[in-house]
Amino acid sequence: MDAIGALLVGVEAGVVPGDVFDEGAVLDATVPNWRFTTCGAEAVQAELSRWYAAPGRFEDLKRNGLPDGELIEFTLTWSEGGVAHMCHQAHILRLQDGLIASDTAFCGGRWPAPLIAEMVAARRDS
Repeated sequence: MDAIGALLVGVEAGVVPGDVFDEGAVLDATVPNWRFTTCGAEAVQAELSRWYAAPGRFEDLKRNGLPDGELIEFTLTWSEGGVAHMCHQAHILRLQDGLIASDTAFCGGRWPAPLIAEMVAARRDS
């Protein structure tokens, strides 16, 4: 399995593998009201492990090839403390020698069940 496929399997399992990242990997993350950068394979794996700490399921997953990697878009659902959660993210993953060298991530946030219900209701009302 390629590095991106292995990362996606890990995200869904709630266990982000460390062996998919290049030693000099960079995570450039835009999250609600913030943007930050994390450098180094261990640091990137540790940060993404906090994001995907529970087993989940892709409700939607799109993989689009790029000359040097992939553009990934997904909606992930999981349960945290007995509460259903969801997130919608896009990742531009660049490879170097078969490993993930950079991840430019865009995340709308982690949404608990009550907020998900509000979004569904707002969609129906529009």
